[in-house]
Amino acid sequence: MVMAINFCSILSLTVCTFFILFPQSIFSQNASILGSESDKVALTEFKSQLNQESPGILDSWNETVHFCKWPGITCAHKSQRIIKLDLEKKNLIGKMSSHLGNLSFLQTLNLAENFFHGKVPSELGRLFRLQNLNLSFNFLEGEIPGNLLNCSNLEILVLENNNFTGQIPVGVGSLFRLEKLYLGSNNFTGKLPNSLGNITVLHEIDLTYNNLEGEVPNEISQLKNLTLFAVGANMFSGPFPLPLYNLSSLKFIVVTLNNFHGDLRIDIGLVFPNLQAMILGGNAFTGEIPVSLSNISNLQNLDLARNAFTGNIPFSFGNLHNLLRLQVFSNNLGSGSKDDLRFLASLANCSQLTRLDISNNQFGGQLTGSLANLSSQLSWLNIHKNIISGTIPEEISILVSLSTLATGQNFLTGNIPASIGRLRNLRSLYLRFNNFSGEIPSSLGNLTQLLYLRLENNGFEGSIPPSLGNFQNLQEIDLSGNNINGTIPSEVLSQPTLSRTLNLSHNSLTGPLPREVGQLTFLIALDVSHNSLSGEIPSNLGLCLALETLYMQGNFFQGSIPDLGKLMGLLYLDLSKNNLEGKIPSYMEKISSLLYLNISFNVLEGEVPILGVFKNANAVELYGNNGLCGGIQEFHLHTCLMEKSRTSEKRIGLKWIVVIIVIPLCLALILLLVLLRSKKSRTKLSSRPSFGHFYPKLTYKELWNATEGFSSENMIGSGSSGTVYKGILGPSEIAIAVKVLNLQQRGALKSFLAECKALRNIRHRNLVSVLTVCSSIDFKGNNFKAIVYQLMPNGSLEKWIHPEDGERGKCLDILQRMNIAIDVASALQYLHHLSQIPVVHCDLKPNNVLLDEALSAYVSDFGLAKLLLKSNEEVNLVSSVVIKGTIGYAAPEYSMGGQSSTEGDVYSYGILLLELFTGRSPTDRQFIDDLNLHNFVKLSLPDQVMKIVDPSSLNENCAQDFQNWTVGWVEGLLTREQTDCLVSLFYIALACSEEHPGNRLNMMQVLEGLLSIREKFQQN
Repeated sequence: MVMAINFCSILSLTVCTFFILFPQSIFSQNASILGSESDKVALTEFKSQLNQESPGILDSWNETVHFCKWPGITCAHKSQRIIKLDLEKKNLIGKMSSHLGNLSFLQTLNLAENFFHGKVPSELGRLFRLQNLNLSFNFLEGEIPGNLLNCSNLEILVLENNNFTGQIPVGVGSLFRLEKLYLGSNNFTGKLPNSLGNITVLHEIDLTYNNLEGEVPNEISQLKNLTLFAVGANMFSGPFPLPLYNLSSLKFIVVTLNNFHGDLRIDIGLVFPNLQAMILGGNAFTGEIPVSLSNISNLQNLDLARNAFTGNIPFSFGNLHNLLRLQVFSNNLGSGSKDDLRFLASLANCSQLTRLDISNNQFGGQLTGSLANLSSQLSWLNIHKNIISGTIPEEISILVSLSTLATGQNFLTGNIPASIGRLRNLRSLYLRFNNFSGEIPSSLGNLTQLLYLRLENNGFEGSIPPSLGNFQNLQEIDLSGNNINGTIPSEVLSQPTLSRTLNLSHNSLTGPLPREVGQLTFLIALDVSHNSLSGEIPSNLGLCLALETLYMQGNFFQGSIPDLGKLMGLLYLDLSKNNLEGKIPSYMEKISSLLYLNISFNVLEGEVPILGVFKNANAVELYGNNGLCGGIQEFHLHTCLMEKSRTSEKRIGLKWIVVIIVIPLCLALILLLVLLRSKKSRTKLSSRPSFGHFYPKLTYKELWNATEGFSSENMIGSGSSGTVYKGILGPSEIAIAVKVLNLQQRGALKSFLAECKALRNIRHRNLVSVLTVCSSIDFKGNNFKAIVYQLMPNGSLEKWIHPEDGERGKCLDILQRMNIAIDVASALQYLHHLSQIPVVHCDLKPNNVLLDEALSAYVSDFGLAKLLLKSNEEVNLVSSVVIKGTIGYAAPEYSMGGQSSTEGDVYSYGILLLELFTGRSPTDRQFIDDLNLHNFVKLSLPDQVMKIVDPSSLNENCAQDFQNWTVGWVEGLLTREQTDCLVSLFYIALACSEEHPGNRLNMMQVLEGLLSIREKFQQN
């Protein structure tokens, strides 16, 4: 018994000793295993909350490797617990899983620049070891969870660029270890919490672009380590934040666009010795600019613009040797005296200065050679709207880095120095509203990178230099209000990049308007008024499809008004005070966009229309045309009557009068009623809502009602990504097309985001207009996303090229097809070459080309679109796919993993062009082995072109059996010249659809070629 007891005692002692000496050998190991397993479960749950549209970055999160080796995961070496989850810029879509709160060892959580939406889970408050939380650039919403303040070890909190609302938590001051706080670009309201002053280790605060208000609390003065204080674009008020004067550590102060006011302290430059940027613009600060600012030796950016500062720029600013940007525009600086510009001489010491803007002040004095002593790094020089006199010095050419030179609205005189042509980096030249004289130097043609040339309202004379046609990217040119004479050089009109304004008005120009004006297909405003131009108005002016403003009044134009019926976006048209004759063209009443029409003081005759713009007497001016009659009563014109001889009138009895006059009048009245009803229907169909630039979101219920419950009768198309319905929206009865996304389809949500992003900043008359979007919940509680477009009553091009049995009457003649081809080419040229950021469509095909009531073409469906940065780096907007686009239209290089490119779009366009004129699909069964649509056409050129052209394009009634036509009969429908045009068109299509991308044309070349072919085709 004693031995047994002793044995048990010894055994117990051994076991106890084991656990004392090795406390973690069992329990800690098991805990580690259990903890690792919980981390893995948390990651799996996190992945499950992501949409299927998320790219395959997380496909490798599987059992084949340990989760610590999964992309974006970092584990502690010993415990194998997750300490870092970094998935920044992975294009992830979905909600943040609450299971993230189970990663109890997590120190860094970075989900920035993704597509997370919904609220931040409160379970994150359990991550007491968390030091770095970055959720910026997502779509998160709601208030900051109060539990997040439990993460007492947080050092970095970045929530900027989301949709957070509510107030900044009052208890934020409990995060004593916080060093960086970024909450900018959200919708926070209320005041800045006083408790922020408790975070004494805080280095950086960024609260810009919110709706915060009140004064900056005094407690901020306790943040002795603060280097960045940014509260710009809020509603803060009061004087310059007094607490900041106690923070000598500050390097960056950003308080722009608030309601701060009052004078700055005269010793402000001594208080902030470490300052690198002081951004105070857009407030109501007053008084003089403190001279002490010149003591801040490291100052690089000083922005005092849009305030009420008086006095002058201190001469001592020349001591700021590190200064890069000085902006003081829109103040009350200067007094109009000759010494106002004395500070320019001192700024010659600022050898790194890149931007100087003193515009919209009261600076006087003369512009002298000291201007040329400024930094050779200067890229922006703006002295616009002052009282400055003198001339532009010849030495201006020394400023070789200048990209913008603006001297408008001053009192400058003399010639433009020829040396200005050496500023090869110049992109904007604004010399308007001065007293310049002499001829426009031909050396301006050397500025090939110029985008904007504004020389209006000066005293320039002589002719327009043809060298102004050398510009490669010019978008706007204004030479109005000078004394320029001679003819308009055709070179100036041969710049297809002109897309804003061409204004040559109020000069003494003579001769005809060159036919090259028809090349300005993207021009929005053309003004040649008040000159001495003569001849007929070129008929191809109707090719300038983007025109919204056309002023030609006050010249000697003669002949009839040309066909401008395709300018369906025209808003203002003035042809008054010329010698135009004939009748008012009937198309004018069909341009529904027209707001103002002036055709007064010409020699026009005949009946005035009563529809369209002619229904509003305040919008139309007709006086000075004695031959006009009819119209609405407000025009006060005499009634149009058919003239008959008095002898004949006496011989016609009352019975015949009834037959000849009354009956036709009744018929005319009936016809008029039909026309009015038809016009009302067309207007209702084609009218565009005045949603403005920022479109309101619609609810699911509104779209349900508009489409009659998304009924099958209203369905006008369907595909893998969704279904399209037509509908009538609201009491205004706007005709719309609603694309309802199939969210069950992989890639649908990314397609939705891609289309919204691609169409956000592009605008062209041949791109389908997105009216608004709907991101809502349907009646069953499911997610619902839709894009609302303007309705295209004639559907897709696919249905016109390949009509179904019940639609054999649908056909397009050769000229209509050319117009459609040019419309699509215009849209692609804009997307590739003229858009601010180039856009690649990635899925061009007949189904994605829509036709309006006039058969004008609009490119649609940007669900696979991609934006291209200037460096040609691609901005992916959609999930990766093996083939970008549709089989048959997708470029060959895409099937081998090639990147999306403009060359790929050109290939798709070439196939579309071949299909449009042959009527054969690229996936037709006849194309097997090495025979495809491209080779089929290539083998038939040039002699057998009429064997491959779509017969329906040559038939007037579209009712015959095209397969029974003979080639000889078809060939007899076109002249030899027109046949040659078709051959040329097919060669362009072949050049677009070459297998190697480098052999393809670009869309600028394509559009130029097609316009020339159409012109020759019409002439013959």
